[in-house]
Order: sequence, then structure tokens, then C-alpha cells
Amino acid sequence: MNKLVLATNNGHKTREIQELLADLGLEILTLADFQGVPPLIEDGLTFRDNALKKARTVYHHTKLPALADDSGLEVFYLNMRPGVRSARYAGERATDEMNNRKLLAELRGVPPRRRGAQFRSVLALVGPGYEDVAEGICRGKVIEAPRGTNGFGYDPIFVPDGYGQTYAELSSEEKNKISHRARSVVAMKEFLKKRVL
Repeated sequence: MNKLVLATNNGHKTREIQELLADLGLEILTLADFQGVPPLIEDGLTFRDNALKKARTVYHHTKLPALADDSGLEVFYLNMRPGVRSARYAGERATDEMNNRKLLAELRGVPPRRRGAQFRSVLALVGPGYEDVAEGICRGKVIEAPRGTNGFGYDPIFVPDGYGQTYAELSSEEKNKISHRARSVVAMKEFLKKRVL
């Protein structure tokens, strides 16, 4: 069975990507399967920069094809913030709850029609002699208070277009049909079939 290493320490992302790639029949490894993987630094200016940097680090360490995701929430009213700083929006050691609280405080009083946002996911696949990138976007809006207990990150405050529920109120099956990450994985599958299978 062909192997693929997920270049992330985020258990939620790992689970989502594993579910989305289950039909390919790959042996999907995580960083826990390897010793001494260098820290994955996210200091790029774009999601693409960060995804490529993480995938390169893991590929060079493991010598196996590596898939990295960098993703976040872009709020139009806030000039696309939090963006690449999504995970650290309220500080380097911020929790999801702290990030949500900061974002909601910045949007306090902003009417619903001006709370448009999008989740963006960029996946990078790095292996012997290739680097491929795929992107997925899901548009929606930021609501005024968190709802739901599924998901992670900004999921409790984001309602995708065409839905009345937040990401965190959807089942993982429902979310995996429409999410930004689901869309980037669908695009990435073409590269995986060509490169890894």
C-alpha cells in the first residue's frame, strides 16, 4: 500500500483529511509515526507559503510524500483577517475560544449583511521531484455568538452560504461535503492519483 504522511500536529485536521481520503486506499501516516520531525514553522505570508514549507519539512525528514494543509478564516469587513494568523489571532498560545472571542469583539455591532467571510484551505503535496498545490474555499458569514459543539477553530461562529447551521452544528459527513478542506482535498486527489497511487 502506498504511503502518505500528513504534515500536521492538529488532530482535528488529521481526522478530517483521513476521512476525505479514505476512498483512495492509501496508508496515511501522521507525525506521531516518526521520531524527531523538526517543528513545523508557520511564518509565511500566505496559506500557500505555510503549506509548502510544512510539506517540504516533513518530506525531507521522512523521505515519503507529505501532504500539508494551511487554512483559516478570512473576514471581508476586516480586510481578510484573521487569515494566515487564524490559529494565533488572539496570541501565540491562544485557544479556539480566545480567537473566537477576539473576532466577535471586533465585529460587535457590524450588521449581518456586512459579516461575510470565507474559509480557505490550501493543501501542498511534496514528494520526489514534485510540489503540487490545491485550494478550496467555502463562503458564508460570521454570526454573533457561537453555536454547536462539533468541529474546531472558528466552526461555531461560521454559517456557510445556503445553510442555517454553523460548521459546528453540522455532522462531520455534512461538513465534509461542503467545507473548504473538502474542496481542497477533492482538487488534491487528482495530484495524489498521479503522484502517489
